[in-house]
Amino acid sequence: MGKRNAGVRVGRVVSFIGRKQAQTKPTRRSIRLRGYDYSQPGAYFVTICTHNRECLFGHITGAQMVLNDAGRVVQAMWDRLPNHYSHVELDSWTIMPNHVHGVIILAVGAGLKPALGASGTAASEFNSLSVDETGLKPNQRAGYKPAPTVRHGLPEIVRGFKTFSSRRINKSRGTVGTPVWQKNYYEHVIRNDRELNRIREYTVSNPARWATDKENPNVSVPRLTEHTDE
Repeated sequence: MGKRNAGVRVGRVVSFIGRKQAQTKPTRRSIRLRGYDYSQPGAYFVTICTHNRECLFGHITGAQMVLNDAGRVVQAMWDRLPNHYSHVELDSWTIMPNHVHGVIILAVGAGLKPALGASGTAASEFNSLSVDETGLKPNQRAGYKPAPTVRHGLPEIVRGFKTFSSRRINKSRGTVGTPVWQKNYYEHVIRNDRELNRIREYTVSNPARWATDKENPNVSVPRLTEHTDE
C-alpha cells in the first residue's frame, strides 16, 4: 500500500459519540434517513460509481490498485475537497477501477484531523501543475470553493466532486460532455468509532476483494439501493 498510485488512504483515530450501535458490517446500502440533515456534523461513508460501472480509473494488480491518468485526477480532486469546503475533513478512502469509497467528516469537532496516507502530497502537487496540465490558471484553481459562510451538505459536496473531476477527465481525453459518474451514490451515516474502524478496514482491503466486489462488472450480484445527489 506504500505507492502513491495505490489510491488508498488509511485514517487516523477519530473519536465521536455515536447515537446507535454499529451494525455487524459496513454497508453501502443507501437509505436516505427521513428528515435527516446531511449538512450537520458527522462522519459519512460514501461510494460513488462510474457511469455504467465502466472501469475508468486503472486496474487491480494482485491486491493493489494501480491508477491511470483518470484515476490520478480523481485522487487529486478528492484530496482537494477540504480546500474547497472548509468544514470537510477526509478519513480513509480508496479508488477502485470503477468506483470510489471514502469517509467524509463534516466538522465533527476539535481534535479531529484529516487522515494522512500514501497520497498525502497529491493536493499540493495538483496545485503546482501548469495551466496546460490543469486547464486552470493558479488563481482559478479554487473556482468551485464556496463562500466561507455557506455550509454545504453531503449531496452538494459529492455533486461538486463529480462535476469537476468529470470536467478534468473529459478535457484530458477529449470527450467533453461524456458522463463519467452515475447520477446516484451510496451513503451511510457512521454512528461510532467501532463502526468507523470497521469501515476503514473494509475500504483499505477493497482492492484485495475485487474478484468478488459487487461493483465489479464481471460479478453477477444484486445491486443495492442508491440515492441521487441532486
